[in-house]
Amino acid sequence: MGTEGEGVRVVAGRYRLETRLGRGGMGVVWRATDELLGRQVAVKELPFDDTLSDEEARQRRERTLREARAVAQLRHPHIIVVHDVVEDDGRPYIVMELIDGGSLADRISARGPVDADEAARIGIGLLSALRTAHAAGVLHRDIKPANVLMEAGSDRVVLTDFGIAQVAGATTLTETGSFVGSPEYTAPERMSGARTGPESDLWSLGALLCTVLSGESPFRRDSLGGILHAVVFDEIRPPVQAEPLLPVVRGLLERDPERRLGAAQAEHMLRAFRDLGRTPQPSLYTPTQRNVPRPP
Repeated sequence: MGTEGEGVRVVAGRYRLETRLGRGGMGVVWRATDELLGRQVAVKELPFDDTLSDEEARQRRERTLREARAVAQLRHPHIIVVHDVVEDDGRPYIVMELIDGGSLADRISARGPVDADEAARIGIGLLSALRTAHAAGVLHRDIKPANVLMEAGSDRVVLTDFGIAQVAGATTLTETGSFVGSPEYTAPERMSGARTGPESDLWSLGALLCTVLSGESPFRRDSLGGILHAVVFDEIRPPVQAEPLLPVVRGLLERDPERRLGAAQAEHMLRAFRDLGRTPQPSLYTPTQRNVPRPP
């Protein structure tokens, strides 16, 4: 059982929750202290919702545990580190490394868009992280600025919140007929209900690059229906600020996933831009060069 008092709650007899860092659809994240090891950590708590049926509550709990399992198997400097998974009073908590500095969305909101060199640096880090995740059979499925952390001091880019990840060999837990994710960053094949692979994460990264360069997603509209139409049908118009990285952005925002730019080549092109000041056009490559197996 957790303990409370003087505004402090301790879960699993070890993690003292201190300050709420953020809240999203998949839970509340707290700054906490690991009282056993004496270190600061981040703890993600699945909030209790008494409107859910027992089956829905079970699915939410298993989805949270799946996030921990998915991320715990990954080792990469640009992917959040999971330290522990505990249960307290029937509720799961994920214990992660604490990243001070806020999200990429916070940074854009406070300081505005970034220049092309910084966007390329962010993209390189995220592409490298996705290559590792995809090679392990893990699809993130919710790449967006709010799920990218920027470490203060080092400006390390860290991909987090694998709450709706799809893992090879695991049962899909998304409820039938429902949609999870962020529509402005969701690939058209997912919108259409088609089976998706690593390419869907790369579409999301293309939309993210447009956002960090201009301040908003190119698919932002006044309604959900408008967003869906923009993603699936409207002419794709990258912002003018994306011009220096246009070959990468257009390649990632290719509606046909079979023709979409692969992670390895996109990373190579962004590195070339940072080294040479210009972005090369995509070269011909075979599907095997993607190095990203499609989960079953």
